[in-house]
Amino acid sequence: MRLLADESCDFAVVRALRAAGHDVKAVVETHRGANDEDVIALALSEQRVLLTEDKDFGQLAHAATGSTGGIVFIRFPATSRAALPATMVDLIAQHGRELVGRFAVVQPGRVRISQI
Repeated sequence: MRLLADESCDFAVVRALRAAGHDVKAVVETHRGANDEDVIALALSEQRVLLTEDKDFGQLAHAATGSTGGIVFIRFPATSRAALPATMVDLIAQHGRELVGRFAVVQPGRVRISQI
């Protein structure tokens, strides 16, 4: 799976997904400081699903009316952070292709996937 981790995405998620064999590009490594619109454009141009913890991307995704590669919004409180990397690996394994072009919200014990 081709993924793009926004700067807000916990880097432990990037490491876990890479270890699981996924193609994960991290904005913090390649485009540090890029604005949100440029991050969405990068994900779309490279056909990557965006991983983020920044709720601004939800508004941008809906404003873009489907012109994203897909967005996974991560909402994990501090008390559940230890489970986040494994949860994301499981999410991609179970729902990978289903995430393309969609908006997903991931919380401890819950995943919602909807159309953009």
